Amino acid sequence: MTALCISAGVASITLYVNSFTLAWMHSVEKIRWEEQWTIHDNALHVVLASVRGSGAGMEPPPDAHLINGTWQYTPHIPPLQTLRLAHSPFTQGYELCFGGECYALDALMPELLRLDTMVLEACER
Repeated sequence: MTALCISAGVASITLYVNSFTLAWMHSVEKIRWEEQWTIHDNALHVVLASVRGSGAGMEPPPDAHLINGTWQYTPHIPPLQTLRLAHSPFTQGYELCFGGECYALDALMPELLRLDTMVLEACER
């Protein structure tokens, strides 16, 4: 069974999902950014990204389309074995959405240190 494994230090969780949305607030512009990911072939594949604005290093690429006030595009990156996210008290945390609900990543992993690196990866359990 395909799953998403998330770890940080000694903390880890396994979520039995085939796809998820990773969302965060841009630290300067305070604009929500979302990426939709799928899991297959033991890798993470980003299939769509969207952002509700531009500025401070977040300009949409030339192939983005403005749909209902959101710039949407397909990121041109190869499948990833791991995705590393910085956890910090200086920025708003990441959200992970699946099954129609969104959860703060730090709520899913209460053992996170104040400053930590979260590692997301495809796994089979």
